[in-house]
Amino acid sequence: MKRIALIAFAALVAGAANAAASAPAALEPTAADIVDRNIAARGGIDAWRKVDTMVWIGHIESASVPAPKLPFVLEMKRPNKTRFEIGSRNQEALRVFDGNHGWKVHPAHGRLPQVLPYTDDELSYAREGTGIDGPLMDYRAKGIAVTLDGIDQVEGRKAYRLNVTLPSGDSHHVWIDADTYLDVKYDRRSRNAFGMEGTMFVVNRNYQTIEGLRLPLTIESGGDAAKVPDRMVIERILVNAPLEARQFAKPHLPGRPNTVTVDTRMPATLRGTPRPARAP
Repeated sequence: MKRIALIAFAALVAGAANAAASAPAALEPTAADIVDRNIAARGGIDAWRKVDTMVWIGHIESASVPAPKLPFVLEMKRPNKTRFEIGSRNQEALRVFDGNHGWKVHPAHGRLPQVLPYTDDELSYAREGTGIDGPLMDYRAKGIAVTLDGIDQVEGRKAYRLNVTLPSGDSHHVWIDADTYLDVKYDRRSRNAFGMEGTMFVVNRNYQTIEGLRLPLTIESGGDAAKVPDRMVIERILVNAPLEARQFAKPHLPGRPNTVTVDTRMPATLRGTPRPARAP
């Protein structure tokens, strides 16, 4: 009897083991699930829809420039307007996009700076910009397709690799942390000064909650693994600060006929309204 009982018990254990081995593995979330969780992790779609303007104020650290820290102000306004100012030792660079056209002003050694239009590549990239909230928020309404392309390790953490296809047909990847569901990395095509195409990687770090929105306060970018990446450090974020339409108009240099002057200082509407980037 004992022998029969032992045989029956062994058969039961073996059956349970076989059942466990044949059971399907836990299903990974779909692309739509991952996007929904990402939106929730970033504060929710309703909170983001209330944002009409956003201003980032901070500095850039780069091994390719002599100054250790370059102050910057990035102004964004829906649907797709941007103004990006970088200043150092009275030498300022400026990039403006009004939603359709873009212009840039760079420091000029020994001569007056010029207002130049965006190149075709710069214009194409700017026009494909996905606004203040990025490509995943309301992606269907933006005409963007998102699919799950695989699972990777990003700095030792599991991350879902999403393939994001823009209305133009161009595509890039966004990596979503499998634990926090925040977007931790993305890539995009780039072209260097010699016209050679490549891929640039951007990594988001140090997420903080600002007025109910989760935002990275450190953004690193680079395309060459051997090179120290550039770092954007955001010190203050202003949500729904009043931005005048002229901030996104074509810039015109002082002393030349037109209506708008390059002014790389913080806009008057933002002065005197300090707001800490970090939540208390």
